[in-house]
Amino acid sequence: MEQEPKSARVTAQRPKQAEEAKAEARARRACYLHADPAIWTDRMLEALEKGVKGGVWFSLIDKVARMTTLMRAFELVKANDGAAGVDKVSIERYEKSADRYLSELLRELTEGNYKPLPVKRVYIPKGDGKMRPLGIPAVRDRVAQAAVRMAIEPIFEEGFSDRSFGFRPGLGCKDALREVDRLLRSGYHFVVDADLKSYFDTIPHERLMTLVKEKIADSRILRLIELFLTQGIMEDMQVRASETGTPQGGVISPLLANVYLDPLDKLMESRGRQMIRYADDFVIMCQTKEEAESALNEVRSWVTEVGLTLHPEKTRIVNARANGFDFLGYRFERRHKRPRKKSLEKLKDTIRAKTPRTSGQSTSDIIANLNTTLRGWYEYFKHCSRNTFVVLDAMVRRRLRAILMKRHGRKGIPNGNCHRIWPTAYFEGLGLFSLLETYHRELALHQRQRRH
Repeated sequence: MEQEPKSARVTAQRPKQAEEAKAEARARRACYLHADPAIWTDRMLEALEKGVKGGVWFSLIDKVARMTTLMRAFELVKANDGAAGVDKVSIERYEKSADRYLSELLRELTEGNYKPLPVKRVYIPKGDGKMRPLGIPAVRDRVAQAAVRMAIEPIFEEGFSDRSFGFRPGLGCKDALREVDRLLRSGYHFVVDADLKSYFDTIPHERLMTLVKEKIADSRILRLIELFLTQGIMEDMQVRASETGTPQGGVISPLLANVYLDPLDKLMESRGRQMIRYADDFVIMCQTKEEAESALNEVRSWVTEVGLTLHPEKTRIVNARANGFDFLGYRFERRHKRPRKKSLEKLKDTIRAKTPRTSGQSTSDIIANLNTTLRGWYEYFKHCSRNTFVVLDAMVRRRLRAILMKRHGRKGIPNGNCHRIWPTAYFEGLGLFSLLETYHRELALHQRQRRH
């Protein structure tokens, strides 16, 4: 029998090898969803997966300083919206002349003379009546930060702890809350409830840059990060230097904040601690009080060493079965979860603001406006106990009945007669979103899925 020529066999194998390579690349891409294709090619992802020499990445500036990257960065900035910075250029204005603005930014980055503008400082009210400082970088600087973040985030993400949930691609508050709930049910009832005082404002620059340099060796990328850290803050027409902290409101700040706390994650892991961290908010779940005290001492020692401060009044050890604790907007008590007091009062204030008795809107419009708030709130707090939804649904209907009473010339507060005139079914007919009904519907669906 005549043997097939070797060259023919090799040619036949090539399409198969090519398909296998493509399948491998697709699988790799699926594992690195946070790696934006505008920068991260299949070849770079392969290097990320297998590791680069010395674990340090060179030559990244060319990935940042190119038009395709900046265009993608602007798309991300635009999606997050936000106000204009000190140059008063809004996202809408920037978009109208995007070609010109992005070309200018590209030239500055390429020539190495880019310099960010100061961050505009504004204040927004907190739930306790105090004011929270907020920074607004210029749109051009948000684009530059987004471009740098696109380039370096996958490099750091590859090594971050699985117990860090804040500002992580594919992770979020619900994942952190789910893990806390699991540990409570597993007997971890003693909780180190920690709070870092003014964390984002107090991160030491030198130590942060040392951590960044463990993974990044491109001097121009490092220079850009240093510029972001020291770009200054404008308040009352005065610019002051940024000597510590990450840029307020900066696109790259969450990533840098995670980089700085990653050694704490690793320390707790190495000592077998069950720490769940969301940005600078974290708890350590323990089975005994002695274990919790030991963990808190370890955290205190580390925090002092790296130039941070634990809030003396907000850091404590809690017996969850006896007293409960707050985490990410939830109140954990024994086996129950409910919104913490501030979260609940904030929702009630919003409901009151949207349902004044003298409202001139139609009932349908008022309900449509309410539904936006109620749906968003439920999506986050859907894991609360049933009674939370009973109370809030009743409040919403009571507010709506008070408006209807006013329009019909009735005085006083809604009573049994009002319930008969405008029953729950009346509001259901107008499309009012019911927290309780949605809870029951999703619970039934979950139970059916578990049976099958």
